[in-house]
Amino acid sequence: MSSSADVLGGKRPGEEASVNPEPPAKRPRTVDGEHAETASDSTTAMDAILPVSDALVDDIAQSASTVDASSTLPDGKGKRKEKKNVGRRSRGTRVEGPRPEGGEQSREPRLPKRMCALLLGFCGSGYRGMQFQRAQSGRPAVATIEGTLFDALVRAGAISKDNSDDPVKVNLQRAARTDAGVHAAGNVVSLKMIPFVPGQGDMLTRINEELPPDIRVWDFVRTKNAFNARLLCDSRKYTYFFPSYLLIPPKPGSAFFRNIEQYMSTLPSGPVSSTCDFWSNLDLKTLTLEEELRRKRAWRVDSAHLERLRTTAKRYEGTHNFHNFTVARNPKDGTNKRYMKVIDVLDPQTHGDTEWIPVVFHGQSFMLHQVLPLFIYLPGVNVLRRLKMMFALIMSCRTGTPDSIINELYSLRRMVIPKVPALGLLLECPIYDVYNMNVIPVNQNLEPSDPSFRPPIDFAKQAEKMAEFKQKFIYTSMRGIEDRKGLFDAWIRSVDAYAGNDLLYYNPEGTIPDVCVIKDGERRLHPFKERKIFNRTDFGDDEEEKVEIEDEEGEEEDVRMDKKTLEEMEG
Repeated sequence: MSSSADVLGGKRPGEEASVNPEPPAKRPRTVDGEHAETASDSTTAMDAILPVSDALVDDIAQSASTVDASSTLPDGKGKRKEKKNVGRRSRGTRVEGPRPEGGEQSREPRLPKRMCALLLGFCGSGYRGMQFQRAQSGRPAVATIEGTLFDALVRAGAISKDNSDDPVKVNLQRAARTDAGVHAAGNVVSLKMIPFVPGQGDMLTRINEELPPDIRVWDFVRTKNAFNARLLCDSRKYTYFFPSYLLIPPKPGSAFFRNIEQYMSTLPSGPVSSTCDFWSNLDLKTLTLEEELRRKRAWRVDSAHLERLRTTAKRYEGTHNFHNFTVARNPKDGTNKRYMKVIDVLDPQTHGDTEWIPVVFHGQSFMLHQVLPLFIYLPGVNVLRRLKMMFALIMSCRTGTPDSIINELYSLRRMVIPKVPALGLLLECPIYDVYNMNVIPVNQNLEPSDPSFRPPIDFAKQAEKMAEFKQKFIYTSMRGIEDRKGLFDAWIRSVDAYAGNDLLYYNPEGTIPDVCVIKDGERRLHPFKERKIFNRTDFGDDEEEKVEIEDEEGEEEDVRMDKKTLEEMEG
């Protein structure tokens, strides 16, 4: 076998030059070098330059690593420069050590990796969100969707043992980062994986065999080498489901009802009398919470309520400053602007005793002028934004507030917009229209069986399987929790129990009182506090008791994050 010095175009120190020496070949750049991207994703940069075997490349790397840093260069000029940044973390995490005696390789055979997109769906109950979380010493392991998927890929042979200790090694990325307990009928994970293992059969089948039933990989497709599931996703679809009884006006005599009534009495138009038949037909003094909830679930939305809901929802479409709908941010920050393509309020659906209304959000990931070097878009923040948008939509409709209030919330004034319960949120799928258009010319003269063919990323082919999965795992879980716990009823009662000024802008006049506006350096009296329990989407089957407003989990803390932290939440 040739030595590493021979292959690289030089001689080992101390060897004599040949009579007719060949000019030394250029030293190939490492995978981390600036030309690394020109090599195939299934090879290293050295493989792309030298058509040699994997064993020879390993020998070259091993020989090069043993050359003394103080040795003279092949031409005898000067000394070898000492390696810089010796203390920096290496690309991988594998522990280096001596080779086994006899030259035997202890590693498994190397199989080619390809950049692929995995299309998957999952029920988020029981998982601490989408993103992989490293185990911490002294603490139990945290179950996440990516962690479970990664382990299944290793067992199925799609990820080699050498790469099984770190998702970074296979460049794993996700299209949307869902929070703890949030469900997804469709999401995309990109990574370098082994698509075929000789003698094993269909890789898709093997992966699903290793996954629990509440996580399914619908398909995986070969992508362009530079594909990144997060950066190349141009829009996402979410659906929020809520019981229609949330549209019933505030309960007469509640703190919120009295507060609005008192505020309206200060306006020239005077107080507005309640015309809600639901409350007028009940004896509020003797009404129990159980009977109240039973009657709420029997209530059905009429065409007027539905039309009002749809008209208000249209106010979200287009480009707006959504600073009031995210975590505390500077209202003038350009990244607050988002383009909402479509918001559809679908027809109500009755399941059991409860009528549910689905609202579909289709929003762009980022504005064109925001496609900066980091491709900033917000995922955990995307979820937060939709929960706040639903609060404003529901509250404006149930209080008779003009739909123009939504436009007022886009102004630079800072106001409090709480969240609706996370239980009703579902990520339908990420969308890759731009990427799919870009692969059309690549595929123009190719057959689908050609290795260079790049299929579009499209969930439409999986619609039937996804619908069955949603019904079996997601909808059943969502409705079952509401039936047992009455979570949405407890939430709306917590809103009606609020006696402060933060929500006074939900009034029939559509005016925003000055006391609602958050001012820097000014302390708010009796600020609205959200309950942690309404962030939960997972309750044990044995937890039969209804949720109470004064739950044991307490209130959320006010969190203020810097811009860097907010950017890290997106993804």
